[in-house]
Amino acid sequence: MELSIQAAVLCVAAALLALVVRRGSPECALLLTLAAAAVVLLSLAESLETLVEFLGRLVEESGLSRELFIPLYKTVGIALVVKIGGNLCRDAGESALSSVVETAGAVCALLAALPLLRAVLALLLELMR
Repeated sequence: MELSIQAAVLCVAAALLALVVRRGSPECALLLTLAAAAVVLLSLAESLETLVEFLGRLVEESGLSRELFIPLYKTVGIALVVKIGGNLCRDAGESALSSVVETAGAVCALLAALPLLRAVLALLLELMR
């Protein structure tokens, strides 16, 4: 919770500064936004490592194949990257690029989930026989 409060305060402060700076230099405002996002993401590295370790233990203890979880992890990662990338494009005034990023993310998420979808299809076909 403490980390989320720090991230929120940093992002709100950066947003307010970017709002003031944007009048004189939109490029600097975008760089300020990118810097704040990078700082917050870097501060999440330790928490993310803890989460990945837990998910690894979950896979091991569940008895399910690790290959079933990989598409899920990839899809979540793609969703996070697309959300951040799309919002940054939107902040830069490039809504068309934001839409392209979101479309590309949807295609990539479907491709990442394809092995899982194939496994479900194979299971369904086996049950129908």
